[in-house]
Formats: sequence, structure tokens, C-alpha cells
Amino acid sequence: MSLQLQVDASLKPFNSFGVEVLASLFAEAHNDSDVREALQYSVDQQVPLLVIGGGSNLLLTGDVHALVLRMASRGIRVLEDDGERVVVEAEAGEVWHAFVLWTLAQGISGLENLSLIPGTVGAAPMQNIGAYGVEIKDVFAGLTALDRQTGELRDFTLAHCLFGYRDSVFKQQPGRWLILRVRFALSRVARLHLEYGPVRQRLTEQGIEQPTASDVSRAISSIRSEKLPDPAVLGNAGSFFKNPLVSAVLAAELKRTHPELIGYPQADGQVKLAAGWLIEAAGWKGFRELDAGVHRFQSLVLVNHGSATGLQLLDLAQRIQADIKQRFAVQLEMEPNVY
Repeated sequence: MSLQLQVDASLKPFNSFGVEVLASLFAEAHNDSDVREALQYSVDQQVPLLVIGGGSNLLLTGDVHALVLRMASRGIRVLEDDGERVVVEAEAGEVWHAFVLWTLAQGISGLENLSLIPGTVGAAPMQNIGAYGVEIKDVFAGLTALDRQTGELRDFTLAHCLFGYRDSVFKQQPGRWLILRVRFALSRVARLHLEYGPVRQRLTEQGIEQPTASDVSRAISSIRSEKLPDPAVLGNAGSFFKNPLVSAVLAAELKRTHPELIGYPQADGQVKLAAGWLIEAAGWKGFRELDAGVHRFQSLVLVNHGSATGLQLLDLAQRIQADIKQRFAVQLEMEPNVY
């Protein structure tokens, strides 16, 4: 057996909250064979299997009595390039931001708005990650996943993935699909998205009138660095709650009583509310109890000030949910996977 198993391994280095818990068994998958070995071991030994990537979308609430398999496969390749459209494939274990920078270094654009998002390539489609007006679905060309029920490989098209707001078929069917590699439809002709948030303003402040994709990437990286704490310094999983979708009727009622409410009308008639505004308006911004808290600059971000447990962070999140529900009749949904 080539898979290297560790017993009672600390998962603190492998979750961005920096929560100290142990995994009964831990291994890293560097290729498809490692993945299949881990799956077979899980079946033969009747041990649950938990697959993780960068651990940036994970809240661990206790020791994990399972084989924790960290996707560590590497490899980036250009599959198609006609001088304009470029299809690039990356292995699931590639670090997302490093992959974005690689594409930009090759003169390939399309991922610049997704710069500095933590995590790995394989985890990106699960959440349909998005930022500054671009989501994975907008640049998706396909992926290869292993069906854990049958052991068969399957190629997914855009339609197969059922992408929604921070959602996909992989999230809807937890534990079934193990993403091995992802393909992206990018371009050598930059079609920049500058209208979302403060991107254009930041470029103007930098004196950049005709930005390149790399300029946009650097601007967005600087904005994100100012808004979101570095997990290496302050444990966090980025935005902890989704921006809730509510009916236009409820949004209008809330707007009457809270004129400052931030909301974005959607094509289906619903309104997407800014979860951060709701949490800040309820007074949670900067809250701290022991080492579990809400970031003092960004109310969407729950933080571990040092030795918070996953249960303490989960309790805080649930208290925030209950308060927002009571105050605004809005149910917040957590983004991280809770184990």
C-alpha cells in the first residue's frame, strides 16, 4: 500500500480556523491511485472517509473519527488554445490563488476577479465560489470526479453541476462525488469585469486607466486583504454566512423599517440581502466571547482569537442566526461545512 497513513494526526494545520482536533487516521492523495487506495481502505476497514482540500471552508467541532484524506494532487495543463479561447485543466489539490496567478502569468484571463480566495481548485466548484461579479460557473468547462458509490469516473458538464448561489450538485449530494480535476474556459483576450464593488475605484486610485487582467487581480487582492483577516494570523473561514435570498415583499417591509438595508434584486424576483449588514445592524460586529468572535472590521467573518473550539464557534454562529431570525425574519445559512 503506497498510501501513507498517520494515526491520531492533528488537523490544526489543515483547517483555516486553526481549531485543534485529531483525526483517527490521516493521509494525503497525490494522484488518482492514492484516492482509490483510500476509498478501498475505507470500505475494507469500515472506516468513514472525510475528504478535505485547503480546509478553508471547514468548521471542525471535535475529533474526527475517520480517515481524513487531504487532496494534494498537483498539475496544470493547457488542453486547448486557439489564440483566443484557452481551456486549462488543474488537479484538485492545486492551491486556488496560485493557480489564478499561473493563468495570468501565461497571459490567460478570466479568473482575475477570483484572486486571493482561499482553498484548492477541487473545492472551488463545490461552493461555486464567486467574487466581484464572477462565479466558477461563468468560466467552467468541465470536471472529472470519482463516484464514491460505484468507483467510476464521470465527466461533468456545466449543466450537470447544477450551479447556484454558493451551491452545486456536489454540495447537494455530500459524500458522493470526489472531484479529481477541473477545467476552465479562459481567454487570451481580456474581458474585464470592473463594475462590482470598489474594483474600478481602486484602479483609479492607483492611476490605472487601462487595466490588464493582472492589474485587476492585484487590485482585488489588495481589497480582500484589507477586508478579510489572514487565516495564518487570525483563524477564520472567510465569509461565514451566505447573503440570504428573500421575497421582494419581505425586502420591501424591511426597507421601510430599515432604510439603510442593503439589497440586490435578482432576476427571479427575489432580493439578495447583505448578510454582513444584518449582522452589523444587530450589534454583533466585533463581538468576542473567550476566543470565539466576530471580526471587528468585517461582520461576516467569524474568527478564532487563539484557542476557540469548533463548538464555541458553532454556538456563536447559531446565536447570530437566532438573533437575525428574531429581528429581521431572515434565516442566515452557514457557508462552511460543519463536522
